[in-house]
Amino acid sequence: MALTSPVKEHKYSHLIDTLSDGEIKFFNPQKLNDPRYDKLPLSIRVLLEAAVRNCDGFYTKEDDVQSILDWQRQQNKTEVPFSPARVLLQDFTGIPAMVDLAAMRDAVAKHGVDPSLVNPKCPTDLIVDHSLQIDYSKCAIQNAPNPGGGDSPSQSQGPSRSTIFKPPSRGSSQCGGQRGSCSKPACSDPPGSSGQSSASVQQIENTPLLCPFHLKPVYETETAVKNQEMELIRNKERLQFFKWCSKAFKNVNVVPPDVGAVHQVNLEYLSRVIQVSKGFIYPDSVVGTDSHTTMINGLGILGWGVGGIESEAVMLGQPVSLTLPQVVGCKLVGSINPLTTSIDIVLGITKHLRQAGIAGRFVEFFGPGVSQLSAPDRTTIANMCPEYNATVSFFPVDHVTLKHFKKTNFTQEKLELLESYMKAVKLFRSYEDSSEDPEYSEVIEINLSSMVPHVSGPKRPQDRVAISNMKEDFQSCLDEKVGFKGFNISKERQETRVPFLHCGQQYELAHGSVVIAAVISCTNNCNPSVMLTAGLMAKKAVEAGLLVKPYIRTSLAPGSGMVTHYLNTSGVLPYLSQLGFEVIGYGCATCVGNTAPLPDAVVDAIKQGDLVACGVLSGNRHFEGRLCDCVRANYLASPPLVLAYAIAGTVGIDFEKEPLGVTSEGKDVFLRDIWPSREEVQQTEEDTIISSIFKDLRGRMEKGNTFWNNIECPDSPLFPWDHKSTYIRSPCFFSKLTKEVPTPQSIENAHALMFLGDKVTTDHISPAGSIARSSAAAKYLQSKRLTPREFNSYGARRGNDAVMTRGTFASIKLQNRFIGKPGPKTLHIPSGQALDVFEAAERYQRDGTPLIILAGKDYGSGNSRDWVAKGPYLLGVRAVIAESFEKLHKNQLVGMGIMPLEFLPGQNADSLELSGKERFTITLPDNLRPREQLTVETSQGKSFSVIALLDNDMDLIFFRHGGLLRYVSRTFL
Repeated sequence: MALTSPVKEHKYSHLIDTLSDGEIKFFNPQKLNDPRYDKLPLSIRVLLEAAVRNCDGFYTKEDDVQSILDWQRQQNKTEVPFSPARVLLQDFTGIPAMVDLAAMRDAVAKHGVDPSLVNPKCPTDLIVDHSLQIDYSKCAIQNAPNPGGGDSPSQSQGPSRSTIFKPPSRGSSQCGGQRGSCSKPACSDPPGSSGQSSASVQQIENTPLLCPFHLKPVYETETAVKNQEMELIRNKERLQFFKWCSKAFKNVNVVPPDVGAVHQVNLEYLSRVIQVSKGFIYPDSVVGTDSHTTMINGLGILGWGVGGIESEAVMLGQPVSLTLPQVVGCKLVGSINPLTTSIDIVLGITKHLRQAGIAGRFVEFFGPGVSQLSAPDRTTIANMCPEYNATVSFFPVDHVTLKHFKKTNFTQEKLELLESYMKAVKLFRSYEDSSEDPEYSEVIEINLSSMVPHVSGPKRPQDRVAISNMKEDFQSCLDEKVGFKGFNISKERQETRVPFLHCGQQYELAHGSVVIAAVISCTNNCNPSVMLTAGLMAKKAVEAGLLVKPYIRTSLAPGSGMVTHYLNTSGVLPYLSQLGFEVIGYGCATCVGNTAPLPDAVVDAIKQGDLVACGVLSGNRHFEGRLCDCVRANYLASPPLVLAYAIAGTVGIDFEKEPLGVTSEGKDVFLRDIWPSREEVQQTEEDTIISSIFKDLRGRMEKGNTFWNNIECPDSPLFPWDHKSTYIRSPCFFSKLTKEVPTPQSIENAHALMFLGDKVTTDHISPAGSIARSSAAAKYLQSKRLTPREFNSYGARRGNDAVMTRGTFASIKLQNRFIGKPGPKTLHIPSGQALDVFEAAERYQRDGTPLIILAGKDYGSGNSRDWVAKGPYLLGVRAVIAESFEKLHKNQLVGMGIMPLEFLPGQNADSLELSGKERFTITLPDNLRPREQLTVETSQGKSFSVIALLDNDMDLIFFRHGGLLRYVSRTFL
């Protein structure tokens, strides 16, 4: 964030230092000459630097700097401000923020102020990625059964509109290796050249994919194109507004649709590690309205998720307020088992941290084991924060981070600047040097060598088995009674072997024989490293002369064309194909039972010997009989282990002691001989995948797409609101805005709009999903001549205050004590009628009656959304009286000028015998102080005390102005 005052007036100007070239300045906390700095966790050092740089005596004070420096004693006690370097918005939460700024321009223009002065003070990136809906879908599995019922494409009337490839009449090509050939038709021509209309394909420029059968470029599937078309058509008004924002506002960068998901764009394109502004360099940091914002901590960039109002506040120059967190040091030691994949490590660390009970704390990694983790490993671990309830999982910058950025969008000059600065302020780590270890609130040590590879099975995904115990465990499954794991095979039958002929050659099956092996890169196997491990292992296996028996039903189903692309780019796809793992398409296949039938000879052998045959797959579902009714034992495994068991041909193998096979020279080949090292995998990942992904993303960012590029928008500082629009409306937050700050008015004779219980969540207050046909919002949209199909969702209509106000308290699960059953209704007390909440509030407003809300414990818990405070404000709510508040939601209420009031300890509406039907008067003193005790009087003659949760001077200022938006507007006036 830019400096809040000239350098010569800055309190800490004596800390300004320069790098070796003398041109770039920075605030150097080391010049405080305080020994406590070297003992601070590096994540806390980032907070300290931001406090020093932004110390203006108002938002950030000298006491705040000293509190952070004294972190060891102040942690978990003192609130401090944090001014991040940038804000990250996704479109659902971004549109109301930008609509507010556009409306603020209108408000200041009415007072004769240049509206172009209204801009975010903090750099803001808005990624349009949450508007895609699945209007069209298909299954891309070729020659699969139709387990869902209904007509198959061959049975349906007329051509299937979801067909991807239409066989051309002129010739075909074949591909394949030692295990046979592919008879799929040639696909050198894009769909459309054989009779399909190409108009829809030409409307959107698509990223080239590879044909899953011939590895030749083809257009995106028809379903993807149609879904993207629908996204752009359905959201045209919103996209026009975003386009205007990108031109009208300074400090706003809009990433158009069809570029990528917000967290991926943040990770792969926007991450900077350092920021340079006005000649000063400082650490990159971010708050975002996406739950995956925490991924960025894996690259040494401090960041976490916040709500819409908090992000708006930061955009407008206000810091985030947080209690100085406890920092748990997670020390990684030991060497990673050679057979352990990145997914094993991520899930293992997540399990340890979940068991440690670290909710609400920062986690910072240190120790010699950290250097073994690649940048993608670290970001995946950081992304798992919600799983173990940490605020952030921070990996300080080290040589691995630099190596990663060298493959992305960083020039050598920027890398050198990054390294010089981070070392100058001691934000660079050498994890092997324990003398650099800071002091933590608590240390949790995790031994990486204890994380061994597992498989899950044979019947349930929760039954994990270490592969070192696999042979013994399968034997025990044969012995056990039929149940969750057992098959009850008698001892004399356990040695049964059944010979059979397949393609003219004799083989034999036994208990534990593998007959299905499927590599699937979905869900928990989307990390590129595990697929690369499988590919590199296939290469080594082929080079060693190993083969997979041809009767085993093998398949490779990548999660996307990008997986096929990087497997092909790294040169491993042909080797997978030679082992029988050919790309069969994109979609759910083996997991859902869409496996091609096993050879008749194999099925007959299994039935003849009553054998417990096995399937091994890298998916996420494998219940008994799901893959095939004659395959009773099924195991989930990582992609490389699927290959290993397929080559071995049995799950009854001890990989440490028994070879997978024998070379032509008679030499035993063990799994360890063909398993690629982590260094080899990481090197390939960095050299081929990372650079390829970044090159593709940069191309998308720079090129955009035809639809976005052709959108026309007005070239004016004020947005021309379309009064017919049902997506974008100018909100009335700035109505009757005056230059003078009004005197706080007491709340007199208010009615309770809602009488709520405990744990009312933000989903109850402001639903985010579809708009119910009977709701107040639906009635409004129908009055605008929209059909239910055109309603879209509350999330998509967050730029329309008329919809969102009607959607406030519209949850069908809301328990209002006035009504006695779940639903979006309340009691209009003067008439005794049960009405929609919006309709009741509208009546109260017509009568000039102020409103309050009565609630129990944990009011406002859950995901943070701006409309959970904006909605009640527009309904006329002046105060919320509750037993306790979710802190984030309490701040949101203050930010909208709504008074959060807390019952005294031990008191609540029931203990005070409140019916909720009384009228309430809350007298506010002229000189209101932080956390002052106020008196509430009722029309029934009762009175009780509450605590005004205005915790500091900033809260008081916002409340007196009527909220953050009005406060900022007055700074322009």
